[in-house]
Amino acid sequence: QLQFVESGGGLVQPGGSLRLSCAASGSIFSVNSMDWYRQAPGKQRELVAQITNGGSTIYADSVKGRFTISRDNAKNTVYLQMNSLKPEDTAVYFCSSLIRDGTVMNWGRYWGQGTQVTVSS
Repeated sequence: QLQFVESGGGLVQPGGSLRLSCAASGSIFSVNSMDWYRQAPGKQRELVAQITNGGSTIYADSVKGRFTISRDNAKNTVYLQMNSLKPEDTAVYFCSSLIRDGTVMNWGRYWGQGTQVTVSS
């Protein structure tokens, strides 16, 4: 069973830092771009950052210069380093990726279970 496992969320004061990790496990043939999304209460889920197989990245304007996405292809793991955190960054953060499973060779979008990030004094 292919799945993502996230870790690293928590409570942090404004200006603080957190690092999120998300590891894909199971029968994996290929992983496309790896993404981080977030969803705050009462708001739609939004793309925070994306990293391609080649390492190219894109960021939401609200996090540019503060967040850094990276990946370890050998471990099928994506990271999100979050610095200078603000109260408006409070949300549930989800990792996601298009993955071709190694069993039936189908592409599918997979999601992590979500991890809560709360920025508050």
